[in-house]
Parts: sequence; C-alpha cells; structure tokens
Amino acid sequence: MTTVIINPSAHSERAQQSLATIRRLAVGADVQFTTGPGDARRLAAEAAKAGAEIVVACGGDGTVSEVANGLAGTGAALGVMPLGTMNVFAKELDLPADLDAAWRIIEAGNMREIDLPTANGAHFIQLAGVGLDAQVVKETTWESKKRLGPLSYILSAAQIASRTPPRLRVETGEQMREGSFVLVGNGRYYGAKLVLFPHARPDDGRLDVIIFKNLGYLDIARYIGGVLIGHHTDMGDVEYFQTSELRVTCESPVPVELDGELFCDVPVDFRIGARLRVCVA
Repeated sequence: MTTVIINPSAHSERAQQSLATIRRLAVGADVQFTTGPGDARRLAAEAAKAGAEIVVACGGDGTVSEVANGLAGTGAALGVMPLGTMNVFAKELDLPADLDAAWRIIEAGNMREIDLPTANGAHFIQLAGVGLDAQVVKETTWESKKRLGPLSYILSAAQIASRTPPRLRVETGEQMREGSFVLVGNGRYYGAKLVLFPHARPDDGRLDVIIFKNLGYLDIARYIGGVLIGHHTDMGDVEYFQTSELRVTCESPVPVELDGELFCDVPVDFRIGARLRVCVA
C-alpha cells in the first residue's frame, strides 16, 4: 500500500498545476493533503501504522522532513516527488524533478538506506544551522519574502551581521571548539547548488560539521566567495570535521533551524538517530 501526502502550499502555483498529474500517477494510492504545520508528520505516522509500505512526500524539503519524522522507527519507506521551491534532499539523492520520472522510481521499489540525524530528539534530513541562518529564518517575515523574494534573506543577514556575533561552544567528546555560526549536514548541499560539505554522505553514519569563526560583513562575503569556488574548507577561520555526535551551547539565546524551519534555541545535541529507507533510482 502506498500513501501520498501533498503539501498544496508548496510552490503553490506549480503544486496546483501538478495535482492532476499526481492523481493520474497515484491511481490506487491513498492521497492525503496537509492543511498546516505538523500535518505531514502526523499523516505519515498514521499511514505507517496502518501498514503503508511507501509514504510519498509531495512538496519541498520541509514536507519531506516532516514525513521522514513521521516514518522514523517504522518499517515504511520514503518516496519523494519534488514540488517545493527548494528540493535539496531530492538533489542530494539524484531524484528527478519531473513527476512522471519520480513516480517511476517509486514504483520500481529500489531502496537506499540513509542516516536520519537528530537534534534534541527531532529528526532532520539534510541540514541544521545554529546561529546566522537560523536567525535569518527567524527574522525574515512572510511579507518581506513575498515582496522581495531572496533579497529579503540577504537584507536580514546584513542586519544580523551588524551585531556582535554569539560565541558558540561546540563539544565533541572531550574536545571543545568555538565559533560564531555552525552548520551540521547529512549531505553535501546547502541550497540548490552550493556544495557545503564536500565529504558528506547521507549513509556514512557521521555528521559533517562546519564552524565559521567570525561573522562581520567582510567575513560573510569571504565565506560566500569561498563556498562559491569550493575553497571555504581551506580558510583559516573555517573548521570542517566529521563526528558521530556534538553539542552546541552559548551563554545567550541562539536559534537553531532544521531543514529550513525554526526549531529551538541552544543548547542542542546532535547525533545520528534512526535509519530510513528511501526510494531511489
């Protein structure tokens, strides 16, 4: 049995245009629609409990992340039909954007088992951020995003860069590191095209971690330039390593985001949690 969970607000116009295609492809499947945050996770958990063998997430990375959380610890596999503005997880696993091709992969039933990391017990699929990017998510309003698009994030980042950056403490076993901005990855990509974690594999049992030490205007510009040409891990004030678990703390409140969604403030503990089967080519 296959359950299809659709986020109708993901890339809304495209989602509406694609609905007829999904219904044509998913003949015989149980099709469910989300109406708000948390619905995809609940619907996925209910589907797995009812015996669904595959639960398909139709949406962006936020929808995929919610469905993965609902499937954690169950025997059901995750299928992905990318409908969001950002489909980083699909890119990570080389899943096609074309819906017909994506559905053929789901029907073929070829599976890959990947890691499902956790932050304070909540699962994420691709990326977690502590500091700058989480603060940007927190401070960029829906009205600003609608009016300015991607520029709204840049403006928020510029405002945040003018402040004194937090001093984050990163503990891995007995080793202590410090920095101003931490990213934790389960795959290579940040956004649609940026390879942030060059050695990451979603099934290697390890978290990839990057610590940016400074966060002034010029520092952020240098980091962005380094990422664009693939040399950011060679910078003296950037530290890149792999670990099975880490803890991030700070004396002041600092936000944490998981797969682009605001989650909590520090302290936060990261580790590899369950394993998840995913339909792949």
